[in-house]
Amino acid sequence: MSRTIFHLREIAHSRAGDKGDTSNVSVIAYRDEFFQIISTQVTVDAVRSHFGTLVRGRITRYPLPQFSALNIVLEESLGGGVTRSLSLDPHGKSYSALMLALPVLVDDAIAATLTDAGRLPVDERLLVHLKDLGRLPLVVREALN
Repeated sequence: MSRTIFHLREIAHSRAGDKGDTSNVSVIAYRDEFFQIISTQVTVDAVRSHFGTLVRGRITRYPLPQFSALNIVLEESLGGGVTRSLSLDPHGKSYSALMLALPVLVDDAIAATLTDAGRLPVDERLLVHLKDLGRLPLVVREALN
């Protein structure tokens, strides 16, 4: 069975919030059948690799299968918090968009469903660039080799 790489945004939506220097990012599957992909591929290691130096502290992942969702807590990720940060986004609201740019592998059936709906796989040139930067999750790196 072949697998195709899509951005997480094609199978999920996200919301972000903050408290102090901690960002809270939810990832919610558009369909229940997409939750298996999210729960196995949106790991702490994948998020750490994807966010890079934006997150200096601990990353904690809370599965919420009854909602087909994950809640991911990113500590020390907001430059000290809203009142101390010099960031253009001290609340970390853009972290939801960054999370949805995470590459994920989907099987042929889901890939067909997504492409039939007008969704496009990740461009090969972007994958090569992300691989060179060391920003691809392990499961995606292995699929490319």
